[in-house]
Amino acid sequence: MNPDLTAVNLNGGTVALTLASGRIASVSPVAGPARAVILPLPIDAHVHLDKTHTIGRCSISKPGLFGAIEAMAADKVNWTASDLHIRAERGLAEAYANGTLAIRTHIDWNEASPPLAWSVIGELAQDWRGRMTVQRAALAPLDVLGDTDTGPKIAAQVARDGGVLGCFVYRNSDLVAKLDRVFALAARHDLDLDFHVDEGLDPLANGFDTIVALTARYRMAGRVLCGHACSLSVRPAPEVARVLDAAARAGVALTVLPTTNSHLQDMTPGRTPRLRGLAPMHELRAAGVPVLLAADNVRDPFYPYGSYDLLDVLRQATFAAHLSPGQWLETVTTAPATALGLPVACIAPGEPADFLLIEGADWSEVISSPRAKRHVVRAGQVSQP
Repeated sequence: MNPDLTAVNLNGGTVALTLASGRIASVSPVAGPARAVILPLPIDAHVHLDKTHTIGRCSISKPGLFGAIEAMAADKVNWTASDLHIRAERGLAEAYANGTLAIRTHIDWNEASPPLAWSVIGELAQDWRGRMTVQRAALAPLDVLGDTDTGPKIAAQVARDGGVLGCFVYRNSDLVAKLDRVFALAARHDLDLDFHVDEGLDPLANGFDTIVALTARYRMAGRVLCGHACSLSVRPAPEVARVLDAAARAGVALTVLPTTNSHLQDMTPGRTPRLRGLAPMHELRAAGVPVLLAADNVRDPFYPYGSYDLLDVLRQATFAAHLSPGQWLETVTTAPATALGLPVACIAPGEPADFLLIEGADWSEVISSPRAKRHVVRAGQVSQP
């Protein structure tokens, strides 16, 4: 059954849409209140399909990020090809059912040779071609990727496989020199970069600053995406203002991860957290830095809950960061499309009829109603999971 497109909230106004041959034929203003909101199919720029759906078999003995890292490392003995395929396929199917158009998954990479998950998820990316774009990003410790022997081998393999180069950066020794080697590898192989950076509440964690400076030096505007940058939430305001202005000029984008960061940061058993670890979204936008939202971890030691649903991520960010949700839709649509080098979709005549339609007069009502009926429309037809 086709959804009702006669009274749709688009950018705060009520419009009627018509579709033809899988495209939007017309968008016309109409009088009266809307009965549904609309947005292009969302894009999830930061997930971990190699880790997903492991929480039921993991034992977490320490709180916070590094406790989750230990628990996840202990589970890797279970990461057979079959196990990885089943769990990652489940994650992709959930994302697709929720309307996701494209996804970038980070994959742990701890030595020169590619991990099993890299090839398994590469095969899944081929299987899902035509339904959902799946990008792979290597996630190596900076000490591994910045090593003069190991780093070039990883970068060469990532380039052969059409992936994205990335690493975890947090107060490493010789941080500047190692990051410079990473940028040099990206330049040599024409690779985009995607960093997990400053994922903690130490105000001395400033790897983001170095990444911004190197992006400018290597002239990689629009090709560098960072995730987390939690320390920006506790660093002195003048420092933050300076680095955000530099990030905007350098062309660095930042992904904010409200579920995992709110769960792991300032975690002490039996104590209510005071600090949430969210990078300063309002200040980032005001400075001109592209801001993305993403699901990050789903049902693993880093975040034991959640799903691959970017509307739920937007909902949680709305509460945590005091957002007006209708004004931040680009964080799950156009901003990740640009950051991932994908076509930027919009709701306009002539555009593909690929969109989400959710019952509700406006975004305040939709965010308030998690069970609101949702239609996932692809090529003009309501998509079946």
